[in-house]
Amino acid sequence: MSIARRVSARVPSPRTVLRTVGARSDQGRPHWAARLEDVKNSTVGRALRRMHWELRLQPFHGYGSSTRVRVLAKVLHSSPDTPADFHDQPVHDMRTMAVRGWRNFAGQVAPYSTVHVLLGDQEFIVRADRGGIVDAELDIDLPAGDHQAVLWTVPGNEVTADITVFPSDAAVGLVSDIDDTVMVTWLPRPLLAFWNAFVVHQSSRQVVPGMPMLYQRLARQHPGMPVMYLSTGAWNVFPVLKRFLYKNGYPDGALLLTDWGPTNTGFFRSGRAHKERALRRLVADFPGMRWVLVGDDGQHDPAIYADFASELPDHVEAILIRQLTESEQLLAHGTLRPLDQGHRGSHAPPRAMAAPDGHGLLAELERTGVIS
Repeated sequence: MSIARRVSARVPSPRTVLRTVGARSDQGRPHWAARLEDVKNSTVGRALRRMHWELRLQPFHGYGSSTRVRVLAKVLHSSPDTPADFHDQPVHDMRTMAVRGWRNFAGQVAPYSTVHVLLGDQEFIVRADRGGIVDAELDIDLPAGDHQAVLWTVPGNEVTADITVFPSDAAVGLVSDIDDTVMVTWLPRPLLAFWNAFVVHQSSRQVVPGMPMLYQRLARQHPGMPVMYLSTGAWNVFPVLKRFLYKNGYPDGALLLTDWGPTNTGFFRSGRAHKERALRRLVADFPGMRWVLVGDDGQHDPAIYADFASELPDHVEAILIRQLTESEQLLAHGTLRPLDQGHRGSHAPPRAMAAPDGHGLLAELERTGVIS
């Protein structure tokens, strides 16, 4: 059955909930660069509407508990000949995923658009933020497992978004960085966005040895383990990163990326602040969960994780840090040695382990008894 028919066939009177999202990080008067971006988005959006361009939704992988889920998507302007489900293709469709990379970077967002969400037998109305991002928490009772939400702005442009509801008895979850932790691109950090957007072949990226096996072992050790890929990468590269993880055998999970561009306080969002907020949000969403935190020593992951463990030790199962080579350190931040990884705590975080790759980290987990 088509998505449109599924929407029209929903229960006669679904519960409709109005939820406005995206205002948490955009309080107050925006920075002048953000105001300039708003003018650009408004001007270009009006021109595209006069050219009869339509709104299209790019769904992202959401997650949640049995009582609340987080739905993620992006609203874009698209030409009339773009299929309504262009952004709704299977992750294994290599041709479609390749095209989507550059189009998502070149696309024009549609700020503050109203989006309908049908999940289970309930319909919700949410709103995108000033960057066209839908980030909505919906109160709904769902069994553990994989679900699909149907999203649309107007009838006829429906897409589906994957939603993973974690088991209520899941005690351990995984949070993983992406760049230099699960994959290596061998390029300076400033070029990663361009690389991820325009270079589409599988050979363009290298898997960090042993990392897929490490994550698979953790998943077997903890059935139903929530998996989160937390990165400072932009939402624009979601399709390319999702394909990389799928093709290389990493456990499926939600990607928590960020919306690049001006904010209320400056030209760009803080990647470190993005990760710190995301970790605290996971604690709020899953207060009984302990997290295995995986990152690398090329940027600020050790300090971020150590601070988090010092503040909330009951929510940390282990900290795993992949040690970059001197060449990788040079590409990551311009020096041959790791960045200063000082943290606010007075003691080293518990169960903090480091190794050059997934094989070494797995050996450390087995040695310390975290994995049996």
